[in-house]
Amino acid sequence: MTETSSTIFASPIVVLAVDNVDTDQIIPARFLKTLTQEGLGDQLFYDWRYDQLGHARPEFALNRPGARDAQVLVAGANFGCGSSREHAVWALKQFGFRAVVSQSFADIFARNALKNGLLPVVVPPAVHLALLGAPGSIVRVDLACQTLTVLDDTAVSFQIDEFSKQCLLEGVDELEYILRHASAIAAYEGRRTDRVWHECAGAPV
Repeated sequence: MTETSSTIFASPIVVLAVDNVDTDQIIPARFLKTLTQEGLGDQLFYDWRYDQLGHARPEFALNRPGARDAQVLVAGANFGCGSSREHAVWALKQFGFRAVVSQSFADIFARNALKNGLLPVVVPPAVHLALLGAPGSIVRVDLACQTLTVLDDTAVSFQIDEFSKQCLLEGVDELEYILRHASAIAAYEGRRTDRVWHECAGAPV
């Protein structure tokens, strides 16, 4: 069973034990014409999930029983390399993933993930290897405490910058965060404009 809250969630894992998965494999280029996120979950890993006739490959990780209930993907090293398309993150989120766990991520992918509400969790190689060998096992993510609790109830710490963490905790993106402070920004800009006006006029501030 999947446990969820605004800051903590526990979920079975889906394992994709492939290194250097690039964004074209996550979401093929032919699906990038859309400007919305709707439907991208169905196109996630499309060329790996489906055969040439569009039939699901039962052996692929996302097609196995229980995968649709999982909110955590455990991926191989250097996940998300290649082009910087945000659609890759959108597709993962649309499928239902809230976090991706690996021992390393491509920098641009990690930044796009945080900007779009997907948590990239970097774990030590030994922990990563253990998770790769345990598909369907339950992990627990605590964003506020920055911990991932794994197979033997060991809590592993992960890093995240404070601004991204705050946005994820509040469930907002960067623009929504700024808009929440619109009145304070307007007040500051008003004071700044007054100061510049007085300085240009030669009046004491």
